[in-house]
Amino acid sequence: MWRNLLLKGTTCVLQAADPMFLHQRHFSSLCLRLLSHRLTHRPSQAPSVQRLWGTRYFLALSGTRTLKKDATSTVDFPVSPTTITEIKQYIRSKEIVFHDGYSCLHIPSIFINLSDRKDSFSLFIDKTTGQFLCKDTLVEGSWEDLQDCLEVMQKEEQDFLSPHVLLGYPETVEEQDERERELWEVQRIWSSSVPFSDVSEDEALLIKTMFQITKVSNATLKKFGVRLFKPTKSLVFPWFGGPDSSLKGVKLLSAQNTDTDKVTYTEATVPKCGSYHNLFGLHLVGRMDSEVVLTGSEMDTLAVSQATGLPSVALPRGVSCLPPILLPYLEQFKRVTLWLGGDIRSWEASKIFSRKLGLRRCSLVRPGEYRPCPVEALAQGKNLSRIIKSSIPAAHKSIVSFKQLREDVYGELLNTDQVAGVKWTRFPELNRILKGHRKGELTVFTGPTGSGKTTFISEFALDLCMQGVNTLWGSFEINNVRLAKIMLTQFAMQRLEENLEQYDFWADKFEELPLYFMTFHGQQNIKSVLDTMEHAVYLYDINHVVIDNLQFMMGQENLSVDKFAVQDHIVGAFRKFATNSSCHVSLIIHPRKEEDDRELQTASIFGSAKASQEADNVLILQEKKLVTCPGRRSLQVTKNRFDGDVGIFPLDFLKSSLTFSAPAKGKHKLRKVPSKSEEEGSEGNEGSEGGEVVVKKGEVKKEKAEKPNKTNKTTKTRQLAQNPATGK
Repeated sequence: MWRNLLLKGTTCVLQAADPMFLHQRHFSSLCLRLLSHRLTHRPSQAPSVQRLWGTRYFLALSGTRTLKKDATSTVDFPVSPTTITEIKQYIRSKEIVFHDGYSCLHIPSIFINLSDRKDSFSLFIDKTTGQFLCKDTLVEGSWEDLQDCLEVMQKEEQDFLSPHVLLGYPETVEEQDERERELWEVQRIWSSSVPFSDVSEDEALLIKTMFQITKVSNATLKKFGVRLFKPTKSLVFPWFGGPDSSLKGVKLLSAQNTDTDKVTYTEATVPKCGSYHNLFGLHLVGRMDSEVVLTGSEMDTLAVSQATGLPSVALPRGVSCLPPILLPYLEQFKRVTLWLGGDIRSWEASKIFSRKLGLRRCSLVRPGEYRPCPVEALAQGKNLSRIIKSSIPAAHKSIVSFKQLREDVYGELLNTDQVAGVKWTRFPELNRILKGHRKGELTVFTGPTGSGKTTFISEFALDLCMQGVNTLWGSFEINNVRLAKIMLTQFAMQRLEENLEQYDFWADKFEELPLYFMTFHGQQNIKSVLDTMEHAVYLYDINHVVIDNLQFMMGQENLSVDKFAVQDHIVGAFRKFATNSSCHVSLIIHPRKEEDDRELQTASIFGSAKASQEADNVLILQEKKLVTCPGRRSLQVTKNRFDGDVGIFPLDFLKSSLTFSAPAKGKHKLRKVPSKSEEEGSEGNEGSEGGEVVVKKGEVKKEKAEKPNKTNKTTKTRQLAQNPATGK
């Protein structure tokens, strides 16, 4: 991590002019040796990321503007990707004993005095990223940081390093105030909330009924420290962490009634979601426990613990994400049962998370009619211990029979809406055709140059991201600042240039979206792009990757190489990535050059037929360039592997918000431009119906209104004013 920062151009930390930094930390000689080692022994490489990971590190940069250090702007990707083989070889070269865990390597902590270590292997190294965490001191950093620490230890003949040897990123006054406000807010909420034992029986029963936990006893709530925040009638779930199990944060769960009398639950965490890394219930797990049940919500953990007595912990963000920073805390368990819920989404998340945790120790509770989520199973009087024992191993053979697929097939038939995927809120017509956005698919999107492909696909992806679909953008044609500006305008539904006083309000809301950007621009090697995508899927549980666009990413340097063969290879690589990572990839490809009066087809996609063959969905943004009437743009679905439905619907572009929408009923809809032969054959006949507009290349014929047929309730379109055959 230091290498990433120091390569930005800083020559020496002593040149820092920020008095706050100098005031905050006095450097030891060991700190300066560590920094000197980084500057001297790390080769100069161009970093490909802009976001910092884990511990905040300091870098003296010129400029006066203060940036947020936790901005979710870009994906952090190591300058030199490290393999598990390289990590093991390096550790062996330093004669360090290690244990090969499920998702991490365990070594004795180098931040603890040798006499205090005993036989503790409390420093964990992530096998995928090289990121390390010392559970005893909570020191964390990148693989490069750990290497530098070990090199300095060896050079200085030290037995251990101080936990403060890694320089912290200095906080601005605003950041200090924000952190203090969060700590104060945590203590205020906690002190203002009351245990259920101090609540009257009637009120406690009412609250439990609201949250559907009537079968959860007060003793269980007390055991986990769950309280009631009376001002909002919210459940308060505490985050106890660190070596001293101190209170680090809280989550508030509130219940609200909708117009349909359905109860919905909303969550709020302090600190914010990105910094809330709480495995609820972890403080109750003993060091000798070897089995745990991993659930998707705190209420499910309460139900499992009460009904089975097994150790149980809940993920901080439900089924949307399993942050790698939590993996070291799950290393002690030889068996992990994932019971994340009772629907298809939780089942898909279980299969993805089991890869991170290690397939050979994971078992999955398959959702079904007799296996709902734990809190519902408890309410229905089901035997939770029996359900957990019936869980299936995550590791499976390469060949399966229908007997093993039978429950999956039934689950898809039973939950058709969930299987169809996430629905768009801004494009209901797209839901009618594609049914939804599904993981593991490849969508190819094309359209004429200048028709608004990037603008449309940004709203297309933003719509899904606003519903919790973790999204990674790879914009190779326009820079990230311009793309973020477009998406922010679409998010706010207004031009913020004219309302700058609202910028911070919308920017704060936009920052909370699970949205990340790759920093690549222009031509890039496909291996580097795929490595970044795989890293993002592992680190942020990305569900949707957008590549804009294929031609810009390929470039034109190797003119001697068959460009169609190169494109086929890249498309095949994206197809394989989407399938293996259970991640949806939206790939923008420019079309071949076509006449302005001709609609694009699937065959119009640039290159060979492989792109359309590999794609699960093919979307075409049609545009009629010879007219300016409303509805001149339309979106056509020409391939839909999910259920075969295809179709086309018109779009209106709203320049004020840079958004697309279906035009209001009754507007003219541009559907088709006829060819020359069609134009000749149509002379003397009636014009098209349903509000269609017919345009001839090179000229726009004069129109003349005709009285509608009284026997026909539908309005006829205008007929051509001149007819050479009749002279009328």
